Amino acid sequence: MKKSIISIILCTLIIVQNICIFSNDIEEELDGKTVEEIIQTVSDIKETPKINSRAAIVLERNSKRILYGKNENDKRPMASTTKIITSLLVIEKGNFDDTVTVSKKAAGTGGSRLGLKTNDKITVKNLLYGLMLISGNDAAVALAEYIAGDVASFANLMNEKAKEIGLKNTHYVTPHGLDSEEHYTTAYELAILTDYALKNQTFANIVKTQNYTITINGYSKSLNNTNELLGYLDGVYGVKTGFTNGAGRCLVTATKRGDLDIICVVLGADTKKDRTQDSIKLIEYTFENYKMENLKKIIQDEFDKWQRTNKISVYKGVKENIDVILDEINIPLYPMRIDEKIEVNITANYNYEAPVNIGTIIGKLTVTLNKDNIYEFNIKAKETVRRKMIKDYFNQIIGSYCDILSNYCYRIIVLDKKIPKP
Repeated sequence: MKKSIISIILCTLIIVQNICIFSNDIEEELDGKTVEEIIQTVSDIKETPKINSRAAIVLERNSKRILYGKNENDKRPMASTTKIITSLLVIEKGNFDDTVTVSKKAAGTGGSRLGLKTNDKITVKNLLYGLMLISGNDAAVALAEYIAGDVASFANLMNEKAKEIGLKNTHYVTPHGLDSEEHYTTAYELAILTDYALKNQTFANIVKTQNYTITINGYSKSLNNTNELLGYLDGVYGVKTGFTNGAGRCLVTATKRGDLDIICVVLGADTKKDRTQDSIKLIEYTFENYKMENLKKIIQDEFDKWQRTNKISVYKGVKENIDVILDEINIPLYPMRIDEKIEVNITANYNYEAPVNIGTIIGKLTVTLNKDNIYEFNIKAKETVRRKMIKDYFNQIIGSYCDILSNYCYRIIVLDKKIPKP
């Protein structure tokens, strides 16, 4: 009897442990509310919102400026948002038309599933849609084995890619994101990764898809995207949900309205409603309080104004003043709060002794926002001004004499003046 009880307890513990390990993107309800109802309760947010999520960030894609941050550099588990890099690697290294035979290991992967069985036949393209739309962990392992032979080798590729992108606080051990102590990232680096991935048009097309029909062994299966904001919140065009017991509820959202294009990441929300509400709050706060400014025009206008009122003098040069140019301004439109103000400051050395070579740095133009320098440009000599030589002084004297003679002749001929006697 005692052995039976112990066996039952052990089996129960194993089942509970498997549920805890494999609970990944298994959807829950929004506490009786629809996304539309949550959207209606979140509007006109002037003040920085309070959120439930343990870490979050809003990153503007063009400038990479952080518009909101909460523990954005803390290392945290990220659940199925891991699949962003998994899918990117497959897109870069795989062939969409290849057919994959599903292994026993892939078919046995728990959590959110595409529903693959051992020896199923499915194309890489269909596996990718199953990976990103309904977060199939079985699809993740099948793709990892297709690309690298096994999960460990694929994880090495993931880490190499992370290093290539410049992610320093990110480490992967699985292609799906089920909880593991050595599997982590930060909200900031997840946003940077997402921005990088979205530049791949194939990836962007997949993650903005709401519904898609795939075939497994020739049989059709309809998929609906687990991203609750896609198709409901204005401007949302991706990208990925996530959940494990260790990571909590996670959501990465890309949203564009007008010229403002952002990535919002929330990690470690307690419930699906919290991650949905937090994401909507942060997105609406951003679009309510930020606008895109033409920083390039502001900088150029200030430089032109400075040029009109300032001269760079050259002593002993063949020219008395030197023309200057500004470094090329490769700045896209820049996000600014409605109450923020850009300051442009110019410092320069106004006096030089010849020679002055082309490209000589004459000064600096600094762009400041909230007392922080955000951009700096060199002001440089547009041409070379050489030092005067003896012949230049001689030519200058001759030139001056010719000017005097010319003026004298003008007075005689045009003004009908008589030449005074010496």
